[in-house]
Amino acid sequence: MNETGRPPVDAMTNPRADRVKDVAKLAGRSARLKRRQFLAEGPQAVREALLAHRESMTAGGSPIVTEVYASLECLKRYPEMMDLAHDRASHLHIRIASELVLEAMTDTVTPQGILAVCNFVDVPLEAVLASKPKLIAVLAQVRDPGNAGTVLRAADAAGADAVVLTASSVDIYNSKSVRSTAGSLFHLPVVLGADVEELVERCKAAGLGVLAADGYGHLNLDLLQDESAARSFDQEVPDSAYALETPTAWLFGNEAQGLSDAELELADHRVAVPVYGSAESLNLGTAATVCLYASARAQRR
Repeated sequence: MNETGRPPVDAMTNPRADRVKDVAKLAGRSARLKRRQFLAEGPQAVREALLAHRESMTAGGSPIVTEVYASLECLKRYPEMMDLAHDRASHLHIRIASELVLEAMTDTVTPQGILAVCNFVDVPLEAVLASKPKLIAVLAQVRDPGNAGTVLRAADAAGADAVVLTASSVDIYNSKSVRSTAGSLFHLPVVLGADVEELVERCKAAGLGVLAADGYGHLNLDLLQDESAARSFDQEVPDSAYALETPTAWLFGNEAQGLSDAELELADHRVAVPVYGSAESLNLGTAATVCLYASARAQRR
């Protein structure tokens, strides 16, 4: 609000305006694919998008953010958004919008006061493999957007080099997926639409071992970690099936069925996370976090 208690003259207040409808269309997958754009909602996601945008523009890369809309109340709470958007390298301008306009732009029940229209950020598999990755998370037939976002966030936290989603997995640009990544979507390379058989073949050719997370796996993750720790102290580990400290691609399967038999056959080994209590198993996000951190720790010893 200005001194009169009214919105600025150029503030967007009409939720039925064409521009509002145009942004709202990005809630649908067909519009996202056609325009190769998606929405990042909320202060954390938008902040990370703006930081990635500034870094890309500074390095002479392509823009990540094209538009930003925010309420005055949100900008008062997060004044750094103005600095990031209006940075000389960013070349952006935040449009002030009413809460009704922001609500019309998104599919969330309670808008968080700010959103950004972003260009797709996925990269080709060739670019990932050319960077000589040490740790990759592969999501095979993962259908839940919240789970996909959670695994991507865990991979980011573990310092993974990339996340790969197979062709049958969820759209990572789904608004729920984007929100659940908590900004990690803008931190590490993401590959979409991979064929799992071709992917595994190319990972192996690039020098990565391939491990399948499987509750019935013949290898125990705790044992692999113990063996890796022993090697770090120059202790001999006879008959070790796999060195966890080597470059690795982890395969994670569907929430309900896990990895298919065909997908399990592609891996070098099937690895189980031991369950010491009464729980039948771990959910996808937890299992992926444990596996990725086990590799990350072994690789950093």
